[in-house]
Amino acid sequence: MLRCPNCNGKDIGKIGTQDYYCWTCFIEMTVTSNELMVHQIEADGSLSSLDDLFTKEERKLP
Repeated sequence: MLRCPNCNGKDIGKIGTQDYYCWTCFIEMTVTSNELMVHQIEADGSLSSLDDLFTKEERKLP
């Protein structure tokens, strides 16, 4: 089961083929090659990468 790397929450919704949303801390995640790309949604709807806040190990899928 997918867990949020930010809050470790399980309240994750699927919003696209490879895209997920954490309803606890409101970040978007994209699954690519067994690794998560983590994004913050800005007020204008654009995405800002949060990958630099997490190690590759923290973003790795089980």
